[in-house]
Amino acid sequence: MLREFRLPDVGEGLTEAEIVRWHVTPGDSVKINQTIVEIETAKAVVELPCPYEGTVSALMADEGQTVDVGSPIISVRTGDGEGPADAGREALAGDLVPDVADGAEPKKEKRRPVLVGYGVKTSATRRRPRKPTSSAPVPATPTPATPSAATPSASPSVPANGHAASARVRVLAKPPVRKLARDLGVDLTALTGSGPQGSITRADVEAAMAAPVPATSVTTGGAREEYFPVRGVRKATAQAMVASAFSAPHVTEWLQVDVTETMEAVRRLRTLPEFAEVKVSPLLLVAKALITAVKRHPMANASWTGEEIVVKHYVNLGIAAATDRGLIVPNVKDADAMSLPGLARALGELTERARAGKCQPAELTGGTITITNVGVFGVDAGTPILNPGEVAILAVGQIRDMPWVVDGQLAVRKVTTLALSFDHRVVDGELGSYVLRDVGAMLEDPLRMLAWS
Repeated sequence: MLREFRLPDVGEGLTEAEIVRWHVTPGDSVKINQTIVEIETAKAVVELPCPYEGTVSALMADEGQTVDVGSPIISVRTGDGEGPADAGREALAGDLVPDVADGAEPKKEKRRPVLVGYGVKTSATRRRPRKPTSSAPVPATPTPATPSAATPSASPSVPANGHAASARVRVLAKPPVRKLARDLGVDLTALTGSGPQGSITRADVEAAMAAPVPATSVTTGGAREEYFPVRGVRKATAQAMVASAFSAPHVTEWLQVDVTETMEAVRRLRTLPEFAEVKVSPLLLVAKALITAVKRHPMANASWTGEEIVVKHYVNLGIAAATDRGLIVPNVKDADAMSLPGLARALGELTERARAGKCQPAELTGGTITITNVGVFGVDAGTPILNPGEVAILAVGQIRDMPWVVDGQLAVRKVTTLALSFDHRVVDGELGSYVLRDVGAMLEDPLRMLAWS
């Protein structure tokens, strides 16, 4: 039996995902729950397990291709039987296309349990199986002008059942070759393939990289303009930031703070056995100060629904993280209930997963207030945009030596700039000032955290 696995909704309510990397190729043997592909949603990179045991028949989407939820991405040839093992596979497979025998009409589809670990959109529409028509012959497709292109009927993305994945003319190239070309910035449509049926090979891509720049080129380093598709995390971030910036009235206040005592506290914490296996940085004490401040001023840890203000009596602390795929904001759940060593461990693990693109969907939703550390980029501060659904975000600038007046005397101190942006529908100037003042006071004298916690 030939079975197709459709791209599932991975519990985020998303409509599409990008194929990042295939772990299998046609002809490979696969087992149930074996990782077969990595996909990038608008929030994270997710590994998908195989719901079947058998042999990979075809990959129905290329690496780098964006696929709609519900579209078939791989077909697997399994045993002919429908015994208990097959029933178990169906329970794991979820909302898949019906089993199809070679050359046979698909059986009527029925609802099945979803693939373990993923949800299904209840409003998802279902396409009826296409039926072959015999009313009129299909007109012949013109021969491509170059052997590097092929008609949809010859494309490797066409499923085994004969239905083309798209009507666009596609370049013949295997997924690893496509990935190599994408990584090197080589346009496959400009190459002439030397492989079977004019397909592009790895050698063709490498030869294109080694070729000299034409004499008529205006620049010596390649093209003067580059085009990058906006998709995945970057697309979702752009949409969220536009929605936030033009829906919530932002106000930003600034405060320069002497953090000399905070830096000394960080140094001392690093020597304690409780912090021997965790990373201690100034961000840890900034996080603790913000958590303490919003517990003193709960309205800053809230959300605006339009009809009411929802005050959160817990802190899911978001940490803005710059990754290769764009900006994401994972959050530490119930950060206010953690000890200082526990918070240090949670922050370190979260940022490590974020940079590796391994955050789970649950870690990217439900935040209540956010910190963005722009100081790591060598700048003093900025005007951060609110994370959607939150009413405050704190930006922390670089810590550097500056002249400072201490007890009437000029001295060199460690100084940083804090910038607090807030939603003026919920947080007015007085409340925003109190929150920012409290954070600054605790960073000037970390002992205040003990007194105010």
